[in-house]
Amino acid sequence: MLRRFPAIRPYAMHTLSVQQPYTIYFEESGSPEGIPVLVVHGGPGAGSNPDQRRYFDPNIYRIILFDQRGCGKSIPLGNIKNNNTQALIDDMEAIRTYLNIDQWVLFGASWGATLSLLYAQTYPAKVRGLILRSVLLANEKDRRWFFEPGGASRIYPSYWDDFVGILPPNKRKNLLSAYYELLNDDNELVRMKAAKAWSLWHRRCATVNPLPITSVYDIGTMRLSRLECYYFINGCFIKENQIANNMSSIKHLPGIIVHGRYDMITPVDNSYLLQRSWSRAELDIVRDAGHASKDIALIDAMVKAAEKMAKLVGGCLRPNSA
Repeated sequence: MLRRFPAIRPYAMHTLSVQQPYTIYFEESGSPEGIPVLVVHGGPGAGSNPDQRRYFDPNIYRIILFDQRGCGKSIPLGNIKNNNTQALIDDMEAIRTYLNIDQWVLFGASWGATLSLLYAQTYPAKVRGLILRSVLLANEKDRRWFFEPGGASRIYPSYWDDFVGILPPNKRKNLLSAYYELLNDDNELVRMKAAKAWSLWHRRCATVNPLPITSVYDIGTMRLSRLECYYFINGCFIKENQIANNMSSIKHLPGIIVHGRYDMITPVDNSYLLQRSWSRAELDIVRDAGHASKDIALIDAMVKAAEKMAKLVGGCLRPNSA
């Protein structure tokens, strides 16, 4: 069993003005001469966090974290103007150009995996390899699984009742539209109630062994809920099955896909089907793991994936056994 590397601080922090009104925050840690890896956070709307640096050996990786538009330390927070998938891809490319990186590894989980795949399909010559966890293909099947009856609702029926219970019965046929209205209501209490219910449904479904939930509303809950709902109500701003239909553009790239067997947010068949169309990718289906990065078995698998990718693209390793 491998553990994450010790906590480290960034050696450089940057801001970059992109399309108005956005300024993007990104940082570098690890080795300035190491293998560049861009960590693409989930959500949409979650933001990066310091633990994401710890999957990588800081002696061999140049670890780059960034906050997508409307997230984390990027400003303005929670904004949706000019906030779409292609804009996020453009921002990633702007960061690469700013840092004068020829090629980099992409590391993304859930929505971060979606965005990593889309960037790689847009700029395949700029990517050395991909490490993906809990792949979200952002297609109609994914949306129906999590936001309509008949998917995750059948696994967690009582949680689903709580999720839809704040909606009037006549609004439940189009749950995303109904939640979008509530999350943008003029009444702050209405917005907060919707954000709490949205967040609670996600958190309850995220882990195999449910964690104690002491609070489901904090300063980031509203931002995350609104941005995520905004993206999903717009089909994540991509064509249906866009990722699957463009896999030929990245089939030459090495890939490592990690997925929890009992992932109830992005089911494991997403990664299974992706790997079948990607000859240079390997799939690690992790027993006793769900969706959340807090699952210990997923942490172990992601550290191993980062070590293996370093070998695939060039670099030496130090042992990190527990």
